[in-house]
Amino acid sequence: QVQLAESGGGLVQAGGSLRLSCAASGRIFSINAMGWYRQAPGKQRELVASITSGDSTNYADSVKGRFTISGDNAKNTVYLQMNSLKPEDTAVYYCNAAIRSSIFTVFQNYWGQGTQVTVSS
Repeated sequence: QVQLAESGGGLVQAGGSLRLSCAASGRIFSINAMGWYRQAPGKQRELVASITSGDSTNYADSVKGRFTISGDNAKNTVYLQMNSLKPEDTAVYYCNAAIRSSIFTVFQNYWGQGTQVTVSS
């Protein structure tokens, strides 16, 4: 089994910064990609940023230039540095990972439990 443990959410004023972390543990043979999604009340879950095992990154247009995703392959951990936060960034942020548990299995999609980020104006 695989678990994703998120940390780093909280309350911050507009213009401030937060850093989210997500560590994958359990039966991990390889990780193809990890990323962050968010879901605001009444809205659909959306991709914020993702990073592949080869360090290729992808960002939502709304966070480009403000958020930076990075990974530590040795620790199976992904980080999201969020700067210049805006009230519209308020949401529950979910970690996502495509993980293969053994050489005999395919990549499966896993989700963290979510961490609340609230940006006050």
